Amino acid sequence: MEFTIDLIKGVVDTALREDIGSGDITSECTIRKDAKLKGKLISKADGIIAGLEVVNYIFKKLNPEIQVNAFFTDGDRVSSGNLIAEITGDGRSILTGERTALNFLQRMSGIATMTREFADRVSGTNSIILDTRKTAPGLRIIDKWAIKIGGGQNHRIGLFDMVLIKDNHIDACGGITAAVERVRYGDRDNRLIEVEVKNIKELKEAIKLKVDRIMLDNMDLETMKEAVGIVNGKIPLEASGNVTLDNVSAIAATGVNYISVGKLTHSAPALDISLLLS
Repeated sequence: MEFTIDLIKGVVDTALREDIGSGDITSECTIRKDAKLKGKLISKADGIIAGLEVVNYIFKKLNPEIQVNAFFTDGDRVSSGNLIAEITGDGRSILTGERTALNFLQRMSGIATMTREFADRVSGTNSIILDTRKTAPGLRIIDKWAIKIGGGQNHRIGLFDMVLIKDNHIDACGGITAAVERVRYGDRDNRLIEVEVKNIKELKEAIKLKVDRIMLDNMDLETMKEAVGIVNGKIPLEASGNVTLDNVSAIAATGVNYISVGKLTHSAPALDISLLLS
């Protein structure tokens, strides 16, 4: 998916309505109507910046005359103390948009930072870091954009753009073969099919079905290596389950093509960023 501002306008507009409601009473009472101010976005931690396009959209939405001058671009590495951007213009609008802008910028930068850490650990291997659907409700498009900025790839956007047959589907159908056959009969759009397997027996069954990708669920390293050898490049393999910074390099060394990491979106700490007026 190609991420653009148009794609996320609805999410951001909802966030602004949620925060502003009937109006920013504090700024309206304390800031002169004609006051022109400058806000400085300062990084208070090292990390990967992500969400500057969203910040620009927020302030322009509140007041088209506000100028956002960024000194970094999304995907750049920043250090504690760096001046990331300056926002100049109507004082009330700057303060009204401050929290919403920071919420998106800090969250996206935190996700991008953790993603880059994982991507760096598998650099030089054939493995690619993937996200999951473990995103904040309503913010999936934002979270997955941050993954791309951080150097990962998106697994699937939702339930609609790819088939992923997991253990509950398999149990409900009575087996992997039955589940795959039902999908091939029922999906008129012939979307890509991925199947989750827990052991070598299930792996061999999935191989015979010639699915498009196989997920190795919570397998130990030795079993993953065996799976890679059995598949021998015929079908892409994805490792999933309990992936950490400590073990991701070892997982990549088994030869799997993809490694999916849920914590990138459900547990990444926000990058500490402040907006200071001058």
